[in-house]
Amino acid sequence: MTMMMSRKALEDYGLVNLGTIHWNLPPAELVEHALERKEGLLAANGALRATTGAHTGRSPKDKYIVSSEQTASKIWWGENNHPMSPETFAIVRRSLADYLQGRDVYVLDAAAGADPRYRMPIQVITELAWHNLFARNLFLRATEADRLSERPGFTVLCVPHFRLNPRSHGTRSETAIIIDFEERLVLIAGTEYAGEMKKSIFTVLNFILPAEGVLPMHCSANVGAAGDVALFFGLSGTGKTSLSADPERRLIGDDEHGWGDNGIFNFEGGCYAKCINLSREFEPQIWNAVRFGAVYENVVLHEKTREPDYSDASITENTRVAYPVDYIDNVVGSGMAGQPKAVIFLSADSFGVLPPISRLTTEQAMYYFLSGYTSKLAGTERGVTSPQATFSSCFGAAFLPLRPGEYANLLRERIEKYNVRCYLINTGWTGGPYGIGKRININYTRAMVKAAISGAIDEAETMVDPIFGLRIPTSCPDVPSEILNPRNTWIDRDGYDMQATHLAELFKENFKQFTLPSEEVRNAGPR
Repeated sequence: MTMMMSRKALEDYGLVNLGTIHWNLPPAELVEHALERKEGLLAANGALRATTGAHTGRSPKDKYIVSSEQTASKIWWGENNHPMSPETFAIVRRSLADYLQGRDVYVLDAAAGADPRYRMPIQVITELAWHNLFARNLFLRATEADRLSERPGFTVLCVPHFRLNPRSHGTRSETAIIIDFEERLVLIAGTEYAGEMKKSIFTVLNFILPAEGVLPMHCSANVGAAGDVALFFGLSGTGKTSLSADPERRLIGDDEHGWGDNGIFNFEGGCYAKCINLSREFEPQIWNAVRFGAVYENVVLHEKTREPDYSDASITENTRVAYPVDYIDNVVGSGMAGQPKAVIFLSADSFGVLPPISRLTTEQAMYYFLSGYTSKLAGTERGVTSPQATFSSCFGAAFLPLRPGEYANLLRERIEKYNVRCYLINTGWTGGPYGIGKRININYTRAMVKAAISGAIDEAETMVDPIFGLRIPTSCPDVPSEILNPRNTWIDRDGYDMQATHLAELFKENFKQFTLPSEEVRNAGPR
């Protein structure tokens, strides 16, 4: 499949009798179309603001993979991957093609994967102009080499205003994200949340690349002047984007990467940053990247001035902005860098019991990678009145089509082959749980990240946490030593012990699902 599909190629997908087909429009035209079609508003800083209706985040329960001989035995079926028969998928496709007759569409030729050896051509067909601008920001720009590539591509067809009928389409609801690996096609219907497009291609790469010896990762990455690459794994809200956007280091990417024999490479061409409480002081690079060409999702604008109110969560806590990676000043233009020196796992622990930083053995790195822990805060979701542990395998279970152990084994191979240092950093609470303690100062976290990447933290003496078995440094440059041992920050030490024991039990209960890891990995968790 080559790039720049002809109209006949669209017909091959059953897309006939379409209205106007808008091919590869530049940002200014896409913004004009979006405004004319009343898809969004222009913010005071020049960004286009769209709202996504009922769906302000991903719909993991509505994600399907077409089950075939190629996929049936390989897929990690369950909560995140639901099977759909080829026959049912054919019915959905016909209904969607019927819906699109006479309607205008926007077509973008793009790519995923900065390393030329693994770069995959992509075509994105959208019903909405602003969705096409989002895709233009998040995916890599198509090149002549992409158009001539013999590497099979993938097509994303995003039609949010088409609503599925669960009775006739075999779906759970009116919404579905369906991946067919044989047809190399993604269908997205019934949701305007644009992140589904980028995450569906991430899922595709998570299926394809391990067979080629590449570890796909839900992480951000940056590199220093000495070529010291660092990876930041973490679930939403743990600081992955903010901590990797470091003025003293160059950004490789903020969310999705591959780790191959040549080193690290970005899957994307843009960033998708959370906006809630965005601050010029603490996230200056993200703040400055929000300008014309960027796309806001669900950010509240002041009615008269159109100034964004980053503190307003009345639509959702999950406010977002998508912008091209080159809107960041110090970015790695190629999207590629060498082998990493440090791997950092980020957890926003609202129980307040994990240490702010600890050094991990290889077995501990596998344990915490498979666990993928963070915690939800009280008050951020209806019914959440106390901190709740969240475990997401490999810090991205929703995007894993294969079983987690396959990714963990690839991680272990690379850690050992390239002698990579691993750390667990808690960006959450200290001095008590959420509601009693306070969030760890981001400047202290930045100092700990700096010490981890440079290796300076390894020169400090360590103590072993008696519950989690983690090695906690007793000192770190530019960080008060008294906060490094979390138990010492609590007034109620017995309360700390109870909370830590409770979290340790949650870790152990969650880890029972894994059968692949060795006993050494299983024993690397809490005691």
